[in-house]
Amino acid sequence: MTSVEQCIEKATQAFIDQGHDISDIKAVGITNQRETTVVWDTNTGKPLHNAIAWPDTRTTSLVHKLKAKDGAAELQDMCGLPLSTYPSSVKLIWLLEHVEAVREAYDEGRLSFGTVDTWLLYKLNGGKEKNIHITDATNASRTMFMNLHTVQYDDKLLGFFGLDRSKIKLPRIVPSSSPDEFGSLAYGLLKGIRIAGCLGDQSAALVGQQGFSPGAAKNTYGTGCFLLYNVGEKPVISKHGLLATIAYDFGGNRKPVYALEGSIAVAGSGVKFLMNNLGFITHSHKISDLAATVEDNGGCVFVTAFSGLFAPYWIDDAQGTIFGITQYTERGHIARATLEATCFQTKAILDAMELDSGHKLAQLAVDGGMSNSNLCMQVSLPITCS
Repeated sequence: MTSVEQCIEKATQAFIDQGHDISDIKAVGITNQRETTVVWDTNTGKPLHNAIAWPDTRTTSLVHKLKAKDGAAELQDMCGLPLSTYPSSVKLIWLLEHVEAVREAYDEGRLSFGTVDTWLLYKLNGGKEKNIHITDATNASRTMFMNLHTVQYDDKLLGFFGLDRSKIKLPRIVPSSSPDEFGSLAYGLLKGIRIAGCLGDQSAALVGQQGFSPGAAKNTYGTGCFLLYNVGEKPVISKHGLLATIAYDFGGNRKPVYALEGSIAVAGSGVKFLMNNLGFITHSHKISDLAATVEDNGGCVFVTAFSGLFAPYWIDDAQGTIFGITQYTERGHIARATLEATCFQTKAILDAMELDSGHKLAQLAVDGGMSNSNLCMQVSLPITCS
């Protein structure tokens, strides 16, 4: 929580330094990594293990076992997500199977579960004292515990994962926007300010791009790469390797809006791999300069499967591979192949979306750190439009 508290403090101070007053702030909102899983003791409020982040692959063998269970093929029609290392469900089951403190808390009925939004809301509201334990629909739709059609937890889904609802405290699911449900900050410079909204990060990006109409789409080039396509007020269950998810739910007697999503595990993290592991560059923004030292990839193709392959392939045990290296290969070729890797995977997702929706995407908004690279966007255009 320290980094979150520092962020709030510094952002607020910057706001004041620009001549504004704290009284001008009427409400704040939260956005967060979605599938990342947190567990804590309901009685003490203390975490029982480190959070397991969304790209973590320690659950690979567990996923293989779950795929062989009766009923596995029915899950996606209910929750919109395929069985993979990605959703929160398998991370929670791994914790129950491998961390004694988590298993004991579950057996004794004092295990609280949540994604990062739930933990932040719990802590920012004062923790155990107020005991705010909620999540919004966009985050709940990434757990595999929520029925996408009813926007409620589903006993059949929970039963598949062997969970007894009487032994685990699941966050109450609420709309993404509410003046009351999310409470208020209990301490710090913004003490007493209401928290009025909560969205999973990729949903927040779609809202930020004003993707409010069916057919609107955005692609966020961040650590991973996430393409969301607004499909309207009825979920579309993909037959071509995509996810069905809630795009946003603004409440107020309005229906939730759904999206098809293509998730790529590695985008900006591939650039960091070249920087931190191979020493190709000293800062991530220099990747474009390095890639521009060559005219093309020199025959190199980089499959950046550091966390398996996500959409539309869902190959959990895939590993990263560079093809086409010769004695003439330079760092610039590999840098260019790294940028192209995200573009080729985006193309595969766009093709799948066209098959699922029956329509070719007319326009795509982009954001995220890698979208600042003119070269990356220039490379992307002919690949994704081919």
